[in-house]
Amino acid sequence: MRARALPLRPQVRLTELGFGAAQGGNLYRTTTDEEFASAVDTAWEAGVRYYDTAPHYGLGLSERRLGAALRERPRDEYVVSTKVGRLLVPSPQDAHLRDSGGFDVPASHRRVWDFSRDGVLRSIEASLERTGLDRVDVVYLHDPDDHWEQAAREAVPALVELRDQGVVGAIGAGMNQSAMLARFVRETDVDVLMCAGRYTLLEQGAADDLLPAAGRRGVGVVIAGVYNSGLLSRERPPADAVYNYQQAPVEVIERARRIAAVCETYGVTLPQAALAFVRRHPAVVSTVVGVRDGAQVTETMRRFEAVVPDELWNALAEAGLLAVQPGPDEAA
Repeated sequence: MRARALPLRPQVRLTELGFGAAQGGNLYRTTTDEEFASAVDTAWEAGVRYYDTAPHYGLGLSERRLGAALRERPRDEYVVSTKVGRLLVPSPQDAHLRDSGGFDVPASHRRVWDFSRDGVLRSIEASLERTGLDRVDVVYLHDPDDHWEQAAREAVPALVELRDQGVVGAIGAGMNQSAMLARFVRETDVDVLMCAGRYTLLEQGAADDLLPAAGRRGVGVVIAGVYNSGLLSRERPPADAVYNYQQAPVEVIERARRIAAVCETYGVTLPQAALAFVRRHPAVVSTVVGVRDGAQVTETMRRFEAVVPDELWNALAEAGLLAVQPGPDEAA
């Protein structure tokens, strides 16, 4: 599988398809150690070398599992990204409860927002301890939506210092919006940004702000949430499909079904088209997809490797179902 170097940090190379490890933190339901290990093994065999995690995912469970699964692999052959901004503070009095953050784990810790310099340093130290890794290749600020000042004025300079010292390879932010990510590009010294759900086959808002800004500054963009919380993950979206982590509106489901119908006329499934579309943009350096077990990795690879004809994008645009379409001379 091809790996792309970050424009500003060519020593950090991300495979075009990245492994999202949120499910390793028991996102929505329990994932067994065996299931997660099989996911990593299958991804590795398929050539995936970029793995993304975060303390938020299962209150550290994802980081621990990912570190264990990668421990015997050659360290220089893979890239790991994690995130800062949510410190995990022990909360033993709540350990008998379940986590309220969407992960099926005991509430043994609570998340505390902290984008201070000290918070960044403590978070990275804790992540290294949980993963057992000697370094983190990419560090993202995690969802700093309501913390711009502290994130930009304290967290980013702290990460820049760590990057300059060689402690981390590249720095950036990961969010479910594109406007603030574009602001990070314009106003701070970042290398790569993770945009979840705002540049997909269904919606292309990031094409108006983040992607042009990133292209001008040579900042790489990683696309996550390519299926818009699951809406685009099936060949025909069901009536109870989820969009933006909640029940999808009827009109959004209908739009997705219309896109699926056009895809089918070109012999392409909706998930295959969803994966192919995002990586056409020249600013996109990788697409991270969350997977739970080996079977999901195998299916993701099948979708990723599907041949999608360029004529499909023209047909979707003509049907008013695609607002943005990079031309062949711009495609990566």
